[in-house]
Amino acid sequence: MPTVTASDSVELYVEAHGDGFPLMLSPGYCQTHENFRPQVEPFVGAGARVVLWDYRGHGKSEAPEDPDAYFMERVLDDMDRVLEWAAPGRPAVLGGLSFGGLASLHFAIAHPERVRALLLFDSGPGFKNREAQASWEAQVGRIADRLEKMGFEGYVDGRASATAIGRRPDLSAAQSAGRAIQAQNPNGVARFGRRVVGPAAGVIDDLASIEAPALVLVGELDTAYARAGEVMAAKLPNATHVVIPDAGHVVNIEQAEAFNRAVIEFLLTVPAK
Repeated sequence: MPTVTASDSVELYVEAHGDGFPLMLSPGYCQTHENFRPQVEPFVGAGARVVLWDYRGHGKSEAPEDPDAYFMERVLDDMDRVLEWAAPGRPAVLGGLSFGGLASLHFAIAHPERVRALLLFDSGPGFKNREAQASWEAQVGRIADRLEKMGFEGYVDGRASATAIGRRPDLSAAQSAGRAIQAQNPNGVARFGRRVVGPAAGVIDDLASIEAPALVLVGELDTAYARAGEVMAAKLPNATHVVIPDAGHVVNIEQAEAFNRAVIEFLLTVPAK
C-alpha cells in the first residue's frame, strides 16, 4: 500500500495515476479517496497526473490517537508532502469537495507558488460571523459524537447519505465510496472533525489575494453551498462559476459525466506553468 510519511511520522495513503500535470483531489470530511474514483480515468485522459489521498484519521491513512496530531497547519503540511511525492517541485491543480475545497484554499494562501489552479466543488470559504462559526462547530461535534458512539454502521444509509455518497446510492461509484467510508476508523475521523474541520478558520478576506484561476462548481440542488459558491466566484479574481443541473452535494458522483466535462473544459483554459 503506497504511503507518504508525514512530518510527525503518520503514514498517509496516496495514489498517483498518469504522467501529466499534477492534479490533487481532496475529499470532504468523513469521505475517502474512493469518492474521487470516477474522475481518475477521464482526468488522466485529459493530461493530468491524478493524485488521490486520505487525510490523517481517514480512509487508509493512519489515525493517531493523540488529539494534538490534528490541526489545520499539519494537514497543509501533509498536502505539501503528498504533492512533493507525486510531482516534486511542480505547481499543481488543487481540487476539493466541501472541506477539501476549504483546505485547498488554505493551501493556496500559504503556498501560492505551488498552486497552478483551484477546483472548488460544493465548498465554501468558512465563516466570519462568530455565531455561524459556533453553529458549524456544534454540527461537526454532533457528527463526531455519533461516530464515537456508533461508528460508521449505517452511516451511508441514513441522513448522512446525501453528503457522503450522494443522492443516487444505486450508482456503483456511490456504493464503492460507501464501502470505503464504512471501513474507516471512526475515532480518527471524529478527532479530525473536532480539531480540524470544526474550528477551521474562514478565508473570505483572503480570496482577493488568490491569483490562480479557480473553478467554483456547485450542484444545483446543494442549497447549503449555493450562496457560498456565489461569494467565492465574486471574490476570487480569476473565477469561473458553474452550476451542474440535477446534482446535490456529491456532484462528482451524482452527475459524473457533466462534472467531468465541466472540469476538463476549465482545465483547458488554465495557463501552463
